[in-house]
Amino acid sequence: MQALKALGIHGRDIEQVAMDVRFAVVPLGSVEYHGPHAPLGTDTILAESFAERIDASLHPLIYPAIPYSACPGKTRHYPGTIPVRPTVFIDYLADVVEGICRLGIRHIVLLNAHDANMGPARTAAEQVTGAYPDASFLLINWWQMASADFAQRMGLFLGTAGRGHGGPYEMSAIKAFRPEMVTVQESDLELDADPPLSSVPYVLVEGRPQGWDGYTGRIRQSSLEAGQIIVEEASRHMNLLLQEWLARRTDKTKE
Repeated sequence: MQALKALGIHGRDIEQVAMDVRFAVVPLGSVEYHGPHAPLGTDTILAESFAERIDASLHPLIYPAIPYSACPGKTRHYPGTIPVRPTVFIDYLADVVEGICRLGIRHIVLLNAHDANMGPARTAAEQVTGAYPDASFLLINWWQMASADFAQRMGLFLGTAGRGHGGPYEMSAIKAFRPEMVTVQESDLELDADPPLSSVPYVLVEGRPQGWDGYTGRIRQSSLEAGQIIVEEASRHMNLLLQEWLARRTDKTKE
């Protein structure tokens, strides 16, 4: 059983499909420099690929990924990055999901693979729920579907958690989906970001972080094996989260 894709639906079938599916999925990516070893479409590949990992029995309707988005100052000037102003991205995404709501679909997953999409995506969702109070948006960041210490517990990387833009955690996930897309060469630098400031959550925005050259991390530790483990764990938690969300929404409609 395969999940329905919006671009494959015929006009005569749209209304019936909208009644049959339980939620829509909009993958969110970017066109952004991730280092000399990584594809510009890293985030878009990940967003689309995790959408494909959604359990088809949950009856999702998968829309095409949004590839252009806001990019931070620390990657904006690297070659290949195409940044979109955050205000433009918010308005664009709000229009996209409003169009889905007009079909009668009120459950929408924003499946995100780009850190800078988090704030704008939430803002767009908050805006649309003002017009559609019965709408429910679930913002899923794929990398948060595995716990922060998962890689250490599994021994996937040595001396590093692997996390970070273009780092071995992200690149291993890409290898799991598209192994030919990651090409680390001897001349590619390995970079160590500064250790965390605190164990509690915080946001630090810098134009030129330490241990940074458009990417960070010990990239030679990227591997297909690590990626397969990471993708399995993230996919499992993603589907469990979706099941809980749908069950809760179903219970509310019965009240």
